[in-house]
Amino acid sequence: MSTNKFKIAVVQAAPVFLDLDASIAKACKFIKKAAKNGAKLVLFPEAFIPGYPDWIWNVPAGNIALHQKLYAKLLKNSMSIDGVHAKKLSKTAKKYDITVVIGINEKSKSKGSIYNTILFINHNGKLLGHHQKLIPTLAERMIWSYGSPSTLNVFHTKTGIIGSLTCWENYMPLVRYTLYTQGIEIYMAPTYDESAVWQASMCHIAREGGVYVLSTSMAYKKSDILAKLPELKKYYKDVGEWVNQGNSIIVAPGGNIIAGPLNKKEDILYAKVNIKKTKEVKWNLDVSGHYSRPDAFSLHVK
Repeated sequence: MSTNKFKIAVVQAAPVFLDLDASIAKACKFIKKAAKNGAKLVLFPEAFIPGYPDWIWNVPAGNIALHQKLYAKLLKNSMSIDGVHAKKLSKTAKKYDITVVIGINEKSKSKGSIYNTILFINHNGKLLGHHQKLIPTLAERMIWSYGSPSTLNVFHTKTGIIGSLTCWENYMPLVRYTLYTQGIEIYMAPTYDESAVWQASMCHIAREGGVYVLSTSMAYKKSDILAKLPELKKYYKDVGEWVNQGNSIIVAPGGNIIAGPLNKKEDILYAKVNIKKTKEVKWNLDVSGHYSRPDAFSLHVK
């Protein structure tokens, strides 16, 4: 049974870099905190478990030996969607009666490849499903495999119809449209992009889709990375204190920012939402309904 009005939460934080168990524990603490503050849904950043592989932007691609070693460390600390770490997240979601959406590095069934994945866990602790990022961006292709289109789904929860695209997937018009056609109401966009241009894009999507948009990134310091990988110090000599400043936001249907941006800080953004707003704005614009031309255009997803 869904409810129209409730509080949502967006976590902006850094994981315990390349430490699977510690990152899960940190996530569970934030889940508890969000729930204790009245949130019924909480979103975490892209690749939060056990961290975004930021070195890909600083270590030259031709340094193959180093990239192999770094990849192996990330792979070791990646998780399966049906393993003990996912079960711990589910147990925590159920304990605190909150829907959890969290970015992970997903270990493939072969145990040799990694997907950039979002997990969806409902308030009863049920794993609703997952979404794999379809196309890793630029240097990310050295790390992540291409995701499956079969994971382009929305999920019906007590907090409405939810779904997610990861980072620059949100710039793929047909992928966004796929979620719109499924009636998405709360659109989540975990990312590594902290730019003002990104924030403008989130406002556009909220207006285009008539949805609440939740966007979060990590509040990532250089020290978070070098504490675990001191051998990368020479590659980060020109990088400032903050590798990623976060700038997480929550946007209402229509495109107005109602929380954030949160800058250079680990914290939780909160906002009160009213799902009825996602219906009201469709009077103006429903891009997969009365503001479309199915006689002229169609979309087929394999």
